[in-house]
Amino acid sequence: MHPFGSTTTRTPPPGAGGRAPADTGIGTDARSRLESARLRRADSMAVASFVLGLAGLLVFNLVLGPLALVLGSLALLRDTRRRFRATLGLVLGAADLIVLAVLTAVQGTAIWHVTAL
Repeated sequence: MHPFGSTTTRTPPPGAGGRAPADTGIGTDARSRLESARLRRADSMAVASFVLGLAGLLVFNLVLGPLALVLGSLALLRDTRRRFRATLGLVLGAADLIVLAVLTAVQGTAIWHVTAL
């Protein structure tokens, strides 16, 4: 007899791909709630990316543009259900930085304002 119990090994059930399922210690209901919470966070990142990118076209584009880029990228990496909104956040974040670069080149300063005619 083996000192730690039986020496027989369990075989995985048919259709398991040759691997035994990982026992994480949590039930399927808890697992689905965790997955749902993860998707909600990713969706929130996509929306935040879009809103920050849009706001960055008007104010604080030096800060809001990169934030929109980071949040949009993270949302896409985490498989958000709002892929279009995350992509728009990426596009608007890049546009924020392009607007900043153009206005800096034209006006010679990173602070921009609308001039009266």
